[in-house]
Amino acid sequence: MTRYLTFGTLALVAALVGARPAASTTEQPAWPIDAVAVNSPAQANSANPQMTVSDRGVLLSWIERDGDLATLRFSERTGSGWTAAQTVASGRDWFVNWADVPSVLRLPSGALVAHWLQKSGADTYAYDVRLSHSEDDGKTWSASFLPHSDGTKTEHGFASLFPLDDGLGLVWLDGRAMTAGGHGGEHGGGAMSVRFARFDRHWKQIADVAVDERVCECCPTAAAVTSDGVIAAFRDRSPTEVRDIYTSRLEGRTWSPPSPVFNDAWTIAACPVNGPALSAAGREVALAWFTVKQDQGQAYLAFSRDAGQSYGAPIRVDDGGSLGRVDVNLLPDGAALATWIEFADQRAQFRARRVERSGARSAAVTIAGIAGNRASGYPRVAMSRGELVFAWTESVDGGGLHVRTATAAVPPSPQTAPR
Repeated sequence: MTRYLTFGTLALVAALVGARPAASTTEQPAWPIDAVAVNSPAQANSANPQMTVSDRGVLLSWIERDGDLATLRFSERTGSGWTAAQTVASGRDWFVNWADVPSVLRLPSGALVAHWLQKSGADTYAYDVRLSHSEDDGKTWSASFLPHSDGTKTEHGFASLFPLDDGLGLVWLDGRAMTAGGHGGEHGGGAMSVRFARFDRHWKQIADVAVDERVCECCPTAAAVTSDGVIAAFRDRSPTEVRDIYTSRLEGRTWSPPSPVFNDAWTIAACPVNGPALSAAGREVALAWFTVKQDQGQAYLAFSRDAGQSYGAPIRVDDGGSLGRVDVNLLPDGAALATWIEFADQRAQFRARRVERSGARSAAVTIAGIAGNRASGYPRVAMSRGELVFAWTESVDGGGLHVRTATAAVPPSPQTAPR
C-alpha cells in the first residue's frame, strides 16, 4: 500500500534544516525581476492554475468552485491584459485535487483542447482523464472523450498535453494495473504507469502505449516539444523505492527506454507529490526537479543541448529549504528562469531566479508569499513576447482561495545590461 508525504511534514523538515547553506554555486549580479500584480481573470473560490503558451501568447486555466460544482475556465494574455474568462465545462462529479490540475492548450491549427478529471467510480482514486476540443475559439466545446480505453475504475490523471505535427499528444499516470484503494482512500497494490496517447487532426485516436511501466503514483508529469521530438519527464519508482526523475523521448513512433536525469538515489517508501518541469527551444532543454538529500528539500535544474539525450551537471536552485513544486522557462539567451517554493523564516515564498549553464545564479526574487501547505498548489511561470507571467493560488481571509497573477518584462541578460 502506498503512503504519501504531507506538505506539513515537508514544511517541518524544511524549517528544521533551512539554515543549511545551498550547494556551492556562483552568484552573479542582480537580474531584477520587477513583477507587478495584474488583475486576475479568475473569480473568488478559484485554484489550480495552469499555463500553456502558443504563437498567440500565454493561456491561463483554473478551476472555480461553487459548492460541489467545479468549473474549468480559461483566459488568454493579450497586449491589453487578460481576455474575459470563458468556460470549458462544469461538473459535480469531478475529481478536484491541489496537484492534479486540468489544462487548456491552443494547438498550432488554432483549435483549443482541454482536459479535466472526472470520477468513474466510488473509490477515492477512481477517475478518468476527460478531453474536449473547440474549433471556434472556446465558444463551443465537443462532447468529452477519453484517451484511455481500459475501462478500469482506477486512477487516470496528472496529464500533460502537447501539440504534434498531426494533432495532439498527451502523457498521463495510469493506474489500470493497480488494485482498488485501501484504508483511508490510499492506493492498493500494483504499479502505476506512464502512458501516451495520440490523436490526429480529426480527433481520431491512433496510439495508446506505455512509456514507463512503474512510476511514482502521484507526482505530476511534464512534457515539452523539441526540434527532435517530444520529451516526457516523470518520477520513476524502482523495486527498491528509489524515486528519481526519469525522461523518455518520442523517437518517431517509439518511446526511448526511460533513463534518469541524475542519480539522486532518493529512496522513500512514499509519494512526495512533487513532479518535474520542462522547457524546450529547438534542441535546448531545461529540466527542473525536487529531491531530498540529508533530510533537506532541494530543487535542481539541468540543461541539455541534444534534445534531452544527455544533461549537464545539476545546479542547485533553492536557497536552503525548498518545498519543491518547481517550474522552469528557457530564456532567449539560453539561460533559464526557475521557480520554486522556498521555506524561510517560518514562511513559504514563491521565488524565482535566473540560472546560467555555467551554474551562475542571480539573486532570488520573491514573487509572492504563499501557503506552505497543499492549499497553494503548484505556482506557475510562462513567457511570451518578452513578458514573464506568474500565476499562483493565494489563501484569502475567511479560508477561501483565489488565483492571482503578476507580470514582468524579461530583463536583459547580465552581459548586455546597461552599465
